[in-house]
Amino acid sequence: MTMRQRRPAAILTILMVALFVFVSVLAAQNDQGAEIFKARLSPVPINISMMSTIAGSGSLTATLKGKQLTIQGSFEGLRSPATGVQIHRGPKGIRGPAIVDLALTVTKAEKGAVSGTLDLTPDQIADLRSGRLYVQIQSERAPDGNLWGWLLK
Repeated sequence: MTMRQRRPAAILTILMVALFVFVSVLAAQNDQGAEIFKARLSPVPINISMMSTIAGSGSLTATLKGKQLTIQGSFEGLRSPATGVQIHRGPKGIRGPAIVDLALTVTKAEKGAVSGTLDLTPDQIADLRSGRLYVQIQSERAPDGNLWGWLLK
């Protein structure tokens, strides 16, 4: 290969590397606007009579981009199939009202996944950033809540 033949190949290689770097920087900038929150799902507070109906564990990740919150996670060990999932507002460790219902989906089984995307209001975003939002999974034998976990940074 002569010097003239090598020049276009070298230029093409340099352009490909530059394009790769540009795309990588652009992707990193898009992710910088995202905020990541995590939750460990554990049983809601129970008494002795509820021990036969409430159990399990899980985890999830929530990504906030602008006003859009995307939640993905998994759970296992429920004593009856999951029936629904909600986002509630309340100080850590204290029950609060549901603020979002039916926006998330949950596997209707003792083990499965939670997922969904929803738009939050400015007040809900402030609550999320302040650690006042939690996810709660209900099950057939625990319709008032089986697992819960606060969304925290």
